[in-house]
Amino acid sequence: MTVDGALVQVRDRLRGLFDIAVDAVSAHRVMPRKLAQASDGRTAIIAIGKAAAPMMRVAIDRIGDPAAALLVTRHGHLGAIAFPPIVEVIEAGHPVPDAASLIAADRALAVAAGLRAQDRLILLLSGGGSALAAAPAAGVGLEDKQAVTRALLRSGATIGEINCVRKHLSRIKGGRLALAAGPARTTTYIISDVPGDDPAFVASGPTVADDSSLADARAIVAGYALALPPAVSAALADPVNESPAADALGLAGCETLVIARARDALTAAATAAAAQGLTVTNLGDRLQAEARHLGTSHAALARRLAADGRARAIVSGGETTVTVVNPQGRGGRNLEYLLGLAIALDGDPRISALACDTDGIDGTEDAAGAMIFPDTLARAAAAGLDPAEHLAANDAYRFFAALDDLVVTGPTLTNVNDFRVILIAGDPA
Repeated sequence: MTVDGALVQVRDRLRGLFDIAVDAVSAHRVMPRKLAQASDGRTAIIAIGKAAAPMMRVAIDRIGDPAAALLVTRHGHLGAIAFPPIVEVIEAGHPVPDAASLIAADRALAVAAGLRAQDRLILLLSGGGSALAAAPAAGVGLEDKQAVTRALLRSGATIGEINCVRKHLSRIKGGRLALAAGPARTTTYIISDVPGDDPAFVASGPTVADDSSLADARAIVAGYALALPPAVSAALADPVNESPAADALGLAGCETLVIARARDALTAAATAAAAQGLTVTNLGDRLQAEARHLGTSHAALARRLAADGRARAIVSGGETTVTVVNPQGRGGRNLEYLLGLAIALDGDPRISALACDTDGIDGTEDAAGAMIFPDTLARAAAAGLDPAEHLAANDAYRFFAALDDLVVTGPTLTNVNDFRVILIAGDPA
């Protein structure tokens, strides 16, 4: 096989493992065969998140005609899925909320508030819901919410920290949707996009009690030295925005089920890699670090494992962070991870890798992520690209676009966060 042929084979293997990972956590595979319904009353369905469309489609197919159905997803994440007239569809902004996000949250609260004790609310949650359904606290406007979201996203804060702040600026997050549903029984099915799979963090936990406080939110803001609009600072100081007590939410009538998680995607990819004869190292789904730094550390690990000459795959998930110093740069956490990895590998002839967001969108760009190969830095030099400069400028997207190494899938209609795989070539037999 030629060198070019070998690279094509590696490219196909990387992409194949990513596709297997995504399929393993898609709604058609993970939604329960039987969904909880009201026995004596009405059933309402609310689906919020990047996987909302296929989750709603499966729910409608398995339940029939609900009393009400609301679907909220990111612009462009409906796919070609058709719905009956009972389903109200709202496409909203992500990762920064827009005017449609406010409408979506108000509609969700209205559907919940219309339920009675004998009714049931089925909530279908997936990643992205925090921005897609935004109900600002009193005195906080849309522009204020957008400003604080952008500041948090650029700060390098973890998703847990970001959601802590958002919960205390909201009328729907942190269990408040369950509060609106009152005595109705609530069942929440979750495709988790957060490390650790804590239901309180997925879409900021609209039906899950929140154990964080206003003081925690203020400490996060102070820790990252965020400059916030006056209305946001005032809201974070107002006791009325404290998280509702768990016993106020009627949680005895709430059931929460995580039906898909990042570890499921990693397990599927690891099983497939092992079937291909690779020795697999699964680093787990809870990795959180600055993206470029994780790339550097994974380069050291890959080189160490490569020393024994075996063909290997290293898989990992989680949600890295990016500290943005150049707002004009284009990129995402998976692209910065890969660029940090490539620089540290320095053209190691044995090692290739892929890093993608399982929702098909890395950050705000149109790519899921990218791939690197032993010749990545050489091709970059030939094209006049300086990888260190692109990394320093948060501009990894343009680097990989110029090399034609982006992975473009379009919306995958699921979301369990980052998927990374490093392939190490074995010694010739």
